[in-house]
Amino acid sequence: MNCDVTTLDNGLRIVTDIIPHVETVTVGVWTDVGSRHERPEQNGLSHMLEHMAFKGTEKRNSRDIAEVVENVGGYLNAYTSREHTTYYARLLKDDLTLGLNVLADILQNSVFETKELERERGVIIQEIGQSNDTPDDIVFDHFQNAAYPDQSVGRPILGTTDLVNSFNRNALAEYMSDHYKAEQMVVVASGNIDHDSFIDQVAQEFSELGHAREVQVENATYHGGVQQDNRDLEQVNLLVGFEGVAFDDPDFYAAQTMSMILGGGMSSRLFQEIREKRGLVYSIYSFMQSYVDGGSFAIHAGTGETQVAELIPVVAEEMQKLSQSVSMAEIMRARAQMKAGLMMSLESTTSRMEQLGRQMMIFGRPIPHAEIMEKIKQVDDVSVMRYMDRMLSGNKLSLAAVGPLSHLEDYDKVATWF
Repeated sequence: MNCDVTTLDNGLRIVTDIIPHVETVTVGVWTDVGSRHERPEQNGLSHMLEHMAFKGTEKRNSRDIAEVVENVGGYLNAYTSREHTTYYARLLKDDLTLGLNVLADILQNSVFETKELERERGVIIQEIGQSNDTPDDIVFDHFQNAAYPDQSVGRPILGTTDLVNSFNRNALAEYMSDHYKAEQMVVVASGNIDHDSFIDQVAQEFSELGHAREVQVENATYHGGVQQDNRDLEQVNLLVGFEGVAFDDPDFYAAQTMSMILGGGMSSRLFQEIREKRGLVYSIYSFMQSYVDGGSFAIHAGTGETQVAELIPVVAEEMQKLSQSVSMAEIMRARAQMKAGLMMSLESTTSRMEQLGRQMMIFGRPIPHAEIMEKIKQVDDVSVMRYMDRMLSGNKLSLAAVGPLSHLEDYDKVATWF
């Protein structure tokens, strides 16, 4: 990547990633706030604010915001995670100025009109209802709560219906005032852009941003535990996992490699043993979820009511095997998969914008791809086995399940298998 980082006098950071041969650009504004920055009574406020930013400013109503970008064939969107909120526009290169102007407008001049707030409140409540009605969706919230009980990082990003109903205009305005400050934000543009003119425009568009105040963030402290939701369904949706690693943990890439070998595709151990050999599932995979100060590892599967009794011991057995033996062929395949994923992402301006924004939020700098590849290359069989042993020996199991649970053993017995 041909990246430059510029910091304005007010503390706002700007990253440009110039790709001369493309005809498009993606510009994103990253804000260092997500659901884990919320107090218990604020749960869901970050997500609601993300929605309301598109519902009208001092200059544009909600229809204007949508049409001004789509009239030039562009795409405007946003998403909220536990640690960040991202707003972005994907456009033709000649429309970058327009896209940045819209993003600056919605992030500084939103009016949170009462009628729009009531309408969007209903939309979000529908979104919560849809999530609750989707077993392979809500099970992830249950797992998060089991792993991090009574903590902001363990609460659902969407919040609850009661809390969403309680949010008013003042709550949104105060939350934006507290968290949407220059030092907490990064503007990233990837594509066919002119660096100097882009810097000038960002400086002009975001000149009124205030300075950040000290905001206390609750640490992510993994506990482990169980949350079950017995429903009359055809399948049991299941998540089992342990404490993972933070982004800056020395074992981060060993953990990623381990997860790839265990459940990272059709050639993974879990897929081959549990789906191909035993036919217990349609889908099974593992993943790492990292934060700035911790993380979790989990395996997700959907299985039949009676098959769950066989499934979990096999998962535990495969994890134990991985702590004792890893082949060089598996290491090489995992490296190739991670390298391919990284290189393929370079072909999308949106993916590049997301990589750079996330790296700036977490590490404060763009991470060269050569540096990432070198760290992946350094992972060997010993480090993978060592990490798996570290995870199994020093962790308490987290278990979440949704569906018919009559054949699911109790938590204490399941924990002994690992």
